[in-house]
Amino acid sequence: MTTRNDCLARDAQDTLAPLRQQFALPEGVIYLDGNSLGARPVAALARAQEVVAQEWGNGLIRSWNSAGWRELSERLGNRLAGLIGARDGEVVVTDTTSINLFKVLSAALRVQAARSPARRVIVTESSNFPTDLYIAEGLADMLQQGYTLRLVDSPEELPQAIDQDTAVVMLTHVNYKTGYMHDMQALTALTHECGALAIWDLAHSAGAVPVDLHQAQADYAIGCTYKYLNGGPGSQAFVWVHPQLCDLVAQPLSGWFGHSRQFAMESHYEPSSGIARYLCGTQPITSLAMVECGLDIFAQTDMATLRRKSLALTDLFIELVEQRCAAHELTLVTPREHARRGSHVSFEHPEGYAVIQALIERGVIGDYREPRIMRFGFTPLYTTFTEVWDAVQILGEILDRKTWSQAQFQVRHSVT
Repeated sequence: MTTRNDCLARDAQDTLAPLRQQFALPEGVIYLDGNSLGARPVAALARAQEVVAQEWGNGLIRSWNSAGWRELSERLGNRLAGLIGARDGEVVVTDTTSINLFKVLSAALRVQAARSPARRVIVTESSNFPTDLYIAEGLADMLQQGYTLRLVDSPEELPQAIDQDTAVVMLTHVNYKTGYMHDMQALTALTHECGALAIWDLAHSAGAVPVDLHQAQADYAIGCTYKYLNGGPGSQAFVWVHPQLCDLVAQPLSGWFGHSRQFAMESHYEPSSGIARYLCGTQPITSLAMVECGLDIFAQTDMATLRRKSLALTDLFIELVEQRCAAHELTLVTPREHARRGSHVSFEHPEGYAVIQALIERGVIGDYREPRIMRFGFTPLYTTFTEVWDAVQILGEILDRKTWSQAQFQVRHSVT
């Protein structure tokens, strides 16, 4: 069996270990929820102070030019692009994941309406992240043109669900509950064979697993920066559109930042060329600026190295839980196969919510998702092998002693 000393030895040999010092992690906390909110880069505090005190406080309106505020979304997009297999000038960091999904889904349906007007089906998974389903539902209802969602209940059902009626296939690359990772290239190819367009949500992929949008020949992609990219709570999302599709249609949120001549102040909208047309309104600079602090850390490593450690961490966690907690009602719902696993691990337990609350009280922070799913995220930039060992020992103690049954752990919070 793996011992704690084994984990200490692995940490001593970990080439990524020095990067942990660039994160502000509280003492006595094992943070396994970077898949929901990344830890704060140490540099983010000074950057926020610089934006507020200097750029806003002293530069005032001049900072749109002098501090590069106007170009910040595109500049951050260029820095993020390499993490997802995109190129310079193809990504902007802006708005929220939900808003960006509305943009790209609307654009994809407009493209398909011109190419194949009879196609009226959006294929996705019933276990897709709820906001994705809600945005698609709302858009279909708003358009009033007979668009419907076709929901599949398992990845195995997808090939049969994509057919000649399909306009768009809208999938999350790594499932937020289970950590299941789709074969992006194979599913995109199947989507194209059927004449549909592919939209990929990279919320649990960007900064967690290697992604190559061009190699996969994807059509559209969106994702957030506040999980593995460590941009801060509610930090701006990103959007990518394949260059061959980008200028075919205008996305419907035609705000002034997406205008080809923003300060001409014309009464008619004319979209910019390229990805800049996916901008909308004035950017929230104070938050947006901190995204760069997380990207600065990624620039010191590469996704292949991060992926190797991620798989080693998740392998270790699964191994230790199944050894230490074998007597308890835990069911692994995350794939064991590396090619199908993201960077978080989920176990089902009948009292999953209460177990997570008891873990948090002991300083091990994961989170809970209905039904009965305990999620544990592993961020190679700062998670250690020893933390994995310690977290599993604490989990075992909580299950052995039924600590979770205490009344305080049964109280439901608004955020789980």
